[in-house]
Amino acid sequence: MSDLHSESTQDFRDLVSTLTSEVGKPNLSDFFPVLRIIDPQGRRRQIEVHLKKLFKVFDEKIDQRLSANATAAAAEPGGDFLDALLQLHAQSKLDRKAIRSLIADLFAAGTDTTTITMEWAMAELLKNPSKLARVRRELEEAIRLPGQDADESDIARLPYLQAVVKEVLRLHPPGPLLLPHWAAEAGVELGGYAVPEGARVLVNVWAMGRDEEVWADPEAFKPERFLGREVDFRGRNFELIPFGSGRRACPGLPLAARMVPLLLASLLRAFDWSLPEGMAPADVDLSERFGATLAMASPLRAVAVPVVGL
Repeated sequence: MSDLHSESTQDFRDLVSTLTSEVGKPNLSDFFPVLRIIDPQGRRRQIEVHLKKLFKVFDEKIDQRLSANATAAAAEPGGDFLDALLQLHAQSKLDRKAIRSLIADLFAAGTDTTTITMEWAMAELLKNPSKLARVRRELEEAIRLPGQDADESDIARLPYLQAVVKEVLRLHPPGPLLLPHWAAEAGVELGGYAVPEGARVLVNVWAMGRDEEVWADPEAFKPERFLGREVDFRGRNFELIPFGSGRRACPGLPLAARMVPLLLASLLRAFDWSLPEGMAPADVDLSERFGATLAMASPLRAVAVPVVGL
């Protein structure tokens, strides 16, 4: 599923993007539950169509894996994540429907959000060449051995890179409204409004990241604002909660906190980046396409030249 030159891979990527976009569209049924049965805007029907296509892809992969395991002389336990799920399936602890739903969640909520965040980070850096140069200098100073790739242990010695990641998550949270929350009890009041028990609550972290009362010059990309400032995105500082907070925080937070800085450091360490010929930094389009995830309206185009010696 990761063949970059495969047409089916691109179709799958487009399918995941379309599905997350549909999920994020306003739905009258969310505000007037009595309308859910008739689905006046057809949101549920559209999502079901995309889910069926997605599940068909997963069914094909599951059948291929089951066939391969059945013909293997001695299939070893373990393997990848799908193998682990299929072992539970063989023990009647997990049915196929649950496996498909879990994999769909992983692709939509885990894979897609990571790639979106990486694209925003590269777009902001290419639009701000001085910031890009500063990150590159920090990498060169922290990783002095010629030919050495960035490693997870290096991230702690890259404060400006960490600040870049925080600033990207502030301006472009991959889940702009997080996931819907449910008011579990009565008597809650927010901003002078009573929130009835059972009400669906959306947290607009996109707007929180651009609040002028919290952030100076909120529309500008300034990673420096996080240097020397004890603000993190792990849910303890409510002005920056792109993964949510508390018991309902995103379970993928620990993985993202490790992978996004490492991926960004690896890309910047291994390649010299520039914009296509004839394109200036000011031409980078940072328009947003809102949905369940916050993708770029115009996909980023960039030129990567391998660094000699790496």
